[in-house]
Amino acid sequence: MGEPTGESRTPDGGPLLAARFGLPAVPRTFVRRPRLIARLTQGVRRPVTLVNGSAGAGKTLLVADWTTGPRVPRRIAWLTVEAEDNSPGVFWTYVLEALRRQELARSDDGVGTPARSDEVDHSMLARLAALLSRQQRPVVLVLDEFERVAASAEIADELNFVLRHADGGLRLVVISRTEPLLPLHRYRAAGEAVDIRGGDLAFLPRETAELLDRHGMSLSDEGVRALTTRTGGWAAGLRLSILAAQQAEDPEAFLKEFEAGQSTLADFLLAEVLDAQPPETQDLLLRASILEQIRPELADVLTGRDDAAPILDRLQHANAFVESLGHSRYRLHPLFAEILRVHLRVRRPGLEPVLHRTAAQWLSGAGHPAEALPHAADAGDWEFAATLFVEELAIGRLRTGLEVDRLDRLFSRMPPEASGPAVDLVRAARELARHDIDRGLLHLRRVESRLGEEDQVSAALRLSCATLRVLAARMTGSADEAEAAAQDAEAARPELPQELVDRHPELPALMLTDLGSAQLWEGRFDAARATLSAAAEVAASPVTAFPRHESLGRLALIDFLRGWPARAERHAREAVAQAERSALPPTARTGVAHLVLAAVAIDRDELSEARGHLDRAAAASAALHDPLVMTGLTLLKSRLRLAGGDPQAALRALEGLDQDAQGIRPSPWVHDRAVLTVGTSHLAAGRPLAALEVFQQDKDPAPENRVAEARAMLDAGQQEAALELLAELPTGPGEGPAVTVRALLVRAQAAKLLGNTDTAARLIARALFLARPEGLRRPFLETGPWLRRLLHHRPELVALHDWLPPTVRGELPRDRTPAELIEPLSRREHEILERLAQLMSTEEIAEDIHLSVNTVKTHLKSIYRKLGAGRRGEAVRRARELHVL
Repeated sequence: MGEPTGESRTPDGGPLLAARFGLPAVPRTFVRRPRLIARLTQGVRRPVTLVNGSAGAGKTLLVADWTTGPRVPRRIAWLTVEAEDNSPGVFWTYVLEALRRQELARSDDGVGTPARSDEVDHSMLARLAALLSRQQRPVVLVLDEFERVAASAEIADELNFVLRHADGGLRLVVISRTEPLLPLHRYRAAGEAVDIRGGDLAFLPRETAELLDRHGMSLSDEGVRALTTRTGGWAAGLRLSILAAQQAEDPEAFLKEFEAGQSTLADFLLAEVLDAQPPETQDLLLRASILEQIRPELADVLTGRDDAAPILDRLQHANAFVESLGHSRYRLHPLFAEILRVHLRVRRPGLEPVLHRTAAQWLSGAGHPAEALPHAADAGDWEFAATLFVEELAIGRLRTGLEVDRLDRLFSRMPPEASGPAVDLVRAARELARHDIDRGLLHLRRVESRLGEEDQVSAALRLSCATLRVLAARMTGSADEAEAAAQDAEAARPELPQELVDRHPELPALMLTDLGSAQLWEGRFDAARATLSAAAEVAASPVTAFPRHESLGRLALIDFLRGWPARAERHAREAVAQAERSALPPTARTGVAHLVLAAVAIDRDELSEARGHLDRAAAASAALHDPLVMTGLTLLKSRLRLAGGDPQAALRALEGLDQDAQGIRPSPWVHDRAVLTVGTSHLAAGRPLAALEVFQQDKDPAPENRVAEARAMLDAGQQEAALELLAELPTGPGEGPAVTVRALLVRAQAAKLLGNTDTAARLIARALFLARPEGLRRPFLETGPWLRRLLHHRPELVALHDWLPPTVRGELPRDRTPAELIEPLSRREHEILERLAQLMSTEEIAEDIHLSVNTVKTHLKSIYRKLGAGRRGEAVRRARELHVL
């Protein structure tokens, strides 16, 4: 369906769309008013010009006529705003398209294009402002009918930001019926705004006389003044009055005797104009008023005649509120069309929905399903609307692209009694897009049951249903169900026209991302990598931007889980760059890329940077509903506390992990990571036996968990068991440096304990060689004091590794600061250390600070580890050397 709402909705070409970016045609009867032209010319020398007046005041034609003048800047981009542009992403998509159509910007200028309708990333606006600031001459952006988005404070703020930061490179001309939310008071106070208001737009008597003359009429001076007064100089009222008077035998007497109230002037005059037309023309105008753009062929279907083309051509040449869009298409003046629809409802009750249904069916049959959809909805024919939507393979547009909000609003009007497989499928898509799994599955199962009852089911319906089943399987954590549904989708795809499939790249992008996510959740990393790589390679467009961003983030996560931090970082930064190019705001991103960047930063001991990435991940909307993001946040917050030297806080951070993942099948790798974090927290707290108990309860541990278990065995004095476990570790190419480096260090520790210092040194050298390209500092910080002591005596091992912290390299200067501790001491540990220096016994310390003896012993072990000491006296001496005491 292209964009499921018609050619006028997306910047991909089309006659009606071209009218949005083109200057409106100025009719031959237009009266040029030099007094207002001069105001406009003066206005574009300042940042903002506001042309503000009621409907029909002549605002648009005034500015359009001004653009053709000799003293007007030629760098003008025009955008006629529509109601659907009320979402920031849609609005800025059209603004950028308006600039690019006038070659004031390019598609490869680095600014990017929004991929979501509801939000725009601030960085895209900054890039646009920077581009405009580099222009040699200011760019004039005309926003016509801005009242359609004037209520959006967000759009107003964004416009103001670009205007302010363009550094004089942008001039804004706003044509609006209402006062926009821009901070105009500031611009006015600074002399940076020019206003042309309703009073300025009102015709003066001499201008009314010229308008009459251009229509082939003349009135006495008194008649001109009376007409101007009666209409208030309102351009539309004057024109309507003149058109009505042209049909009278005595135009001046007609206008003199006319005394309709100001509030009903337009309706009355339009009725006069309509009634003055032949019956066939009246019927055509009333019926065609339901159309945004009028095709003569469709108008003939609506009237049941074959005279639409000559009637429309005559009306256009007579300037009777019909304008040509080119390509044999026409549009009624919006005010005229609005009043015609009122007349249609009054004169022919019940006909409007019939006309909408007829238009929907004709447009669909003529190959314009995008334009047919809103007509089907306005007709209340929801089964036809939903079927049209599904058969066009547009079901993915309810999840991604600029039309998400508009389509959701359109289908939200479906009444409960609407039924049919396509109707239920649309309902399922809307509920799943809202993350309501139960309601989504209810509708999806209803569709599947109906499909089983029908003999012939279209391939589009089967493909769309299978695609949603993949999404549902992802949300419930079932890779098997996702893979089965994906196979069904692939089976249906060849039965569809390739041209139709090609028009909807978002469908395979979404399905592959959902399938890969389900495979990732269940730990099928190789399959997930292949699937997500295919999703990331789908052609770039606004409708594929989000699934591409999401797939890249998940590829980064796979790389990290397999132990390849540098590769993970590259994929994560690609995901972030994709989001920025598509103007996805931080809240609209998946958060997975920042989770991976946080995890990599922790491994590199860049804890402040890790906190920043975690904050950005937590701000993403996915943090509220995506189990992968929720569990990832919990695990990484725990790891961050552990890296900061607080193992108890690390353990507390994991307490809500099961609740976070509620409602989805358990993930094996999430389980492994949770076990690893709990075990290493016990190790950091000096409790190797507790760590062993945690690890040994794990039935099928991951390689990194086995490495940590072996380390716990060594700390507990179980060297032989540790060596046996180390011998069983896999050595295949699948695991990356983050796993291998830790395994080498544990082997080195075992060798050192057995007195094989040379072997330990070789293993450490190998670990350093692998860790350096990745910047892996954390594994060396976690090993404990034995490594520092060894490297202190074997400095040649770290001579070329200044990327390591001084504590790891064995450097122990006497002026060393507390920040160079292996890990900072907690407040409680400081209290215990002070009493230790006073030669208090363990029992005395416990009594003095109201702790149990066992708790004090636990703290002492942690203090010894952090100070690199083996007994009390050495701990006190090291604390004094480090100025901790």
